[in-house]
Amino acid sequence: MKLRYSIALSLPLISVSAMGADLALKLEIPQLNVAEYHRPYVAVWLESPEQKVLTNLSVLYDVKKKDNAGNKWLKDMRQWWRKTGRDLAMPMDGVSGATRAPGEHTLTFPGAKAALDKLPAGEYHVVIEATREAGGRELVRVPFQWPPKAALAVAGKGKEELGAVAVQLKP
Repeated sequence: MKLRYSIALSLPLISVSAMGADLALKLEIPQLNVAEYHRPYVAVWLESPEQKVLTNLSVLYDVKKKDNAGNKWLKDMRQWWRKTGRDLAMPMDGVSGATRAPGEHTLTFPGAKAALDKLPAGEYHVVIEATREAGGRELVRVPFQWPPKAALAVAGKGKEELGAVAVQLKP
């Protein structure tokens, strides 16, 4: 009898998780040949076609600087800061993390599933902004259709602070 109830109670959980789609980001941080190199701060968020922030996906910054000094440079990610950053208390659980070294990185967003599941069908953008202390700033906007009908990767490319960017969608 216990087995029957446990199976019956777990069926709704299985069907809910099967409905949600996944979004991940492959991001290349290029190695720059400069005199003073600092790892870039990177913000990733989801926008509507009207450029309204729907959710923050990731904020990578120097979380271990003494006395939260890493927060001082967050405002240099100007677009993110003006749209949503200045209203947030950092660090944000499940969103913020440490900067990344040059190379290719895959970011997954398990905390964004709830926001993604609420989106109506349509076109959206994943926006990636990167800035470096004593360096440049760059913004890459990658459009995509939601919900995805099949697994796909939508590509974008930066010019200096960011390299290849690919938004990976799975139904």
